[in-house]
Amino acid sequence: MYLAIPLEIMYNYTNKISMALRPAKKGFITMKKENIKKVVLAYSGGLDTSIIIPWLKENYNNCEIIAVSGNVGQGTELDGLEEKALKTGASKLYIEDLREEYITDYIWPCLKADAKYEDYLLGTSHARPCIAKRLVEIAKAEGADAICHGCTGKGNDQVRFELTIKAFAPEMAIIAPWREWDIKSRDQEIDYAEAHNIPLKISRETNYSKDKNLWHLSHEGMDLESPANEPQYNKPGFLELGVSPEQAPDKPTYVTIHFEKGVPTAVDGEELSPVALVEKLNKIGGENGIGLLDIVENRLVGMKSRGVYETPAGTILYKAHNVLETITLDKETFHFQQAMIAPKMADLCYNGQWFTPLREAICAFVDKAQEHVTGDVKLKLYKGNLINAGVTSPYTLYDEQTASFGEDEDYNQADAAGFINLFGLPIKVKATLDAKRGQN
Repeated sequence: MYLAIPLEIMYNYTNKISMALRPAKKGFITMKKENIKKVVLAYSGGLDTSIIIPWLKENYNNCEIIAVSGNVGQGTELDGLEEKALKTGASKLYIEDLREEYITDYIWPCLKADAKYEDYLLGTSHARPCIAKRLVEIAKAEGADAICHGCTGKGNDQVRFELTIKAFAPEMAIIAPWREWDIKSRDQEIDYAEAHNIPLKISRETNYSKDKNLWHLSHEGMDLESPANEPQYNKPGFLELGVSPEQAPDKPTYVTIHFEKGVPTAVDGEELSPVALVEKLNKIGGENGIGLLDIVENRLVGMKSRGVYETPAGTILYKAHNVLETITLDKETFHFQQAMIAPKMADLCYNGQWFTPLREAICAFVDKAQEHVTGDVKLKLYKGNLINAGVTSPYTLYDEQTASFGEDEDYNQADAAGFINLFGLPIKVKATLDAKRGQN
C-alpha cells in the first residue's frame, strides 16, 4: 500500500531537511562578531599566533585580546614573548608554568598505559588538553567572550583544543582563524607578518612547522611533505634535542631508571622531580642519537601526514617501562594491556578525548595494574639503539629455578605430555574427522 503525499508538503519537508544538513557558513561561530569584546588567545609566539593578534583586531571590532602561553617546556621560545604580544596588540600576556602538571597528569598516565599512536609517543597530543584546560580557567576569570587558537583546519590540534574547551566551558565561543581567513599557506602568513611589521624567528628557508615541549620536538612541512625525501638530520639547526646516530659517540652509555608503581622517580640512583628527570634523560638520550622517529601517520581528520619527531627521554622511558613490565605483570594482564588498553588510550589521547569517562576509567584500570611495576631497569644506549642491560624488581614474577633448563622440583617435564594432549585435542579431532571424510 502506498501513501499519497501532496507535492507541496513533500517540497516543504525536503527543503527543511536540506537546510538542516547544509554546512555552516565559512567562519560560523556561536556568537555574533559584534558581541565579542574580549578574546583569550592560545599564544605561542610562533608564526600562526603572531599574526592572529592583529588579524583579530582587524576582523573582530578591535576586541581586547588576552594572550595565554602555557609553558610545557618550550625553553627559549618563551624569551621576549610578553614584549612581542603587547607590541602586536594584546592587552596582557599570561605565561603559565604547566610543566610538572603536564608530566604528572598527562605524560605519566600514557607511559603507564604503554600508549603509542602508530609508534608516535603523543608529544603534541597530551600537551593540548593541558594547555586548553588552563585557557578555559583564565577565560572564565577574565570574563572572556571567546577563546581563539591558531590550529590549522587540516590538523588534529584543533580537535584537541576544542574538545577540551567543550568539556569545561560548553557555552564558550571558539574562534579558529585558519577556518575563516583567506590565508592559504605559511608563505602567505609570512607575507602578512611582513606587511604588519611583526617580527618572526623563522625565515622562508627555515619555515618548518615545529612544536616543542619537554617531551618532544616535531618537524613538519617543507621538504618533509614528500615521504620520498630523507630528513636532513645532520643539517645544522635541524635537530634540536640531540644528534643523529652517525654523530653519536662511539662508546655506549649506560643508564639505570627506577620506577615506583609505573612512574619513573630516579636516574642512576638520583631521585629527581618529574621535570628534572625528563630533562636529564633528554640530555643523555639526545647525546646518543636516541628517539628519532620518521613516520607517515593517519590523522584524525582523515589524511595521512608525514612528521619527524625527536623524543629522547620518552623513548628511553617507554623502553625501560616495558622491560620492567615483562617481569612484574602476569601474562593475562600484560597481554590485555598491550592488546586493548594501550591502543585505546593512545586513540583517546590522539583524538582529543582526554576529558572523557572512558579515559578516566582506563586510567583507573592502569593504576591498579601498575601497583607492582616497581624496580630498576638498566639500558645501554649506543648510536640510536636501546639495548637491555638488566632488570630487577622486588615484585618480580620471574623465578630462575622454575625457568632453568636444569633439574628442579617445581616442574615435572613429564606433565607436559598430558597438557599437550589436552591442549591439542581439538586439532587432533579435526584432523581425524577430516581424514575420515576424505576416505568417504
